[in-house]
Amino acid sequence: MRRILCTAILALLCSLACSSIGHAVELKLSREALDRTLHQQLFSSPDGRYYLKGDAKSACSVYADKADLSFVQDRIVVTVKIHATLGKAWGGKCLGITLNPTAEVSMLPDAEGETIGFRDARVEKISDSKELNFLLTPFLRRQIPSSMKVNAADILRQSLAGSLKTTGYAISLDRLKIHSMLIEGSALIVDLDADLSVK
Repeated sequence: MRRILCTAILALLCSLACSSIGHAVELKLSREALDRTLHQQLFSSPDGRYYLKGDAKSACSVYADKADLSFVQDRIVVTVKIHATLGKAWGGKCLGITLNPTAEVSMLPDAEGETIGFRDARVEKISDSKELNFLLTPFLRRQIPSSMKVNAADILRQSLAGSLKTTGYAISLDRLKIHSMLIEGSALIVDLDADLSVK
């Protein structure tokens, strides 16, 4: 996602570099781009799993996979499939119960200076097991939203570091401030101000 954001923001800012440095920019991020961010930063293991308890070798474990991100009105909704074997490990097996609920959290996009962030994480769907929910609730409310945060300015500065070699111009980002974000159709619209220097 960092490459995706960088390419999108860089294209917009560089198109303004010669004529309107320091003016407002509107960046559109697709649902697919945000979905890739979630998978790259939280579900990046070879099997696409995120373990809340144990690991692939544990007899008893809890993990999430098959994450799906969608836009519903003004909120971003993330749905994950949970696979839980709860109980006691004995002889390489888990003696207990197996649960496979679908969990869902929704959140609002939130501007945090240079960061594309999220707030008001609300658990929309969870399991019937109190033991499992003890693990699921912090994962849904904190880990999923925090894994999707991106500092747009840091990404831009890293990319612009090689601009002289690739474009023949030394382009630097002096300032970036995100003012607001909202969902319109299938895109997250980010309004920001940026100051660029071109040498």
